[in-house]
Amino acid sequence: MFIKPRMRLAPDNTTFRFMNGRIAGLVVSAILSTASVILFFTPGLNLGIDFSGGIVMEVRTDGPADFQKIRGALAEEHIADQGVQRFGDASTVLIRLPTQPTEAGTQVAVSKVRTALEKSLQGAKIVRVDAVGASVSSELFRNGLLALGISLLMILAYIWFRFEWQFAVGAVVTLILDVTKAIGFLAITRIEFDLVMVAAILTILGYSTNDKVVVYDRVRENLRKYKVMPLRDLIDLSINETLNRTLGTSMTVFLASLPLALFGGASISGFAWVMLFGIVVGTSSSIFIAAPILLFLGERRLRRDTVAVEAPEPGVARQP
Repeated sequence: MFIKPRMRLAPDNTTFRFMNGRIAGLVVSAILSTASVILFFTPGLNLGIDFSGGIVMEVRTDGPADFQKIRGALAEEHIADQGVQRFGDASTVLIRLPTQPTEAGTQVAVSKVRTALEKSLQGAKIVRVDAVGASVSSELFRNGLLALGISLLMILAYIWFRFEWQFAVGAVVTLILDVTKAIGFLAITRIEFDLVMVAAILTILGYSTNDKVVVYDRVRENLRKYKVMPLRDLIDLSINETLNRTLGTSMTVFLASLPLALFGGASISGFAWVMLFGIVVGTSSSIFIAAPILLFLGERRLRRDTVAVEAPEPGVARQP
């Protein structure tokens, strides 16, 4: 009872023909990624203070916040707010102000907001103040994009060094498609895109890369083991053999992230929701995107010595 697993997400020796859906998988992925690129420009990402610059003040009130009253109080003090929104529970509010040219100007703007709240809202407290200048925010945005680009290049180099170039190209193209879908998800949900979201996307890249390396490792092993098996059937066999491990790892990370998304609060829930989306996308792309790309790139190169044989069942081992 301690050796055999008590629960398996997929039965042993499955014989799913994943490559039969390779065209549909690539077409759906291309459509979703194209739509995500369009969403990146229109309506665009909801840039957080890290990338847009400005002042963000977290305010806590006694009881549910009255947004109309808060806006009126700011207007009386001639404060040009960029937005007042709920943050977490009903008694917590975020007030956004434009970027101030100097540090002294930032302190004056914060003092005005504190004065306006004390006049109109009894018991209101400023819990947190974050201020980022325009030059700093633009530098952070460039550095965030640079981090994503460098990570993709390092992944390309690692997989190219470990496998043949067909594996590397397939993995990196798939990862780029995964990132574009994550960007589209952020644009639709209006989750703030800040440095935390950059960390979430980098985490997704790491998880998705690991998932693809597991499948690629089995493909490489089977290439050496089954000398005459057609590449299409060999990839199906490899995915079926690693299916339980893939689903088990994905389910573990998914269940670990779900409580953070539901109960983690506004500061961490956005990261967790992006992680949940990335887990689903990364797992499915390993099967329906990375594997078909490897098939198209390697069918004539990885199996140049293949002779015409009857296609075996993916779950049945063929003797070399």
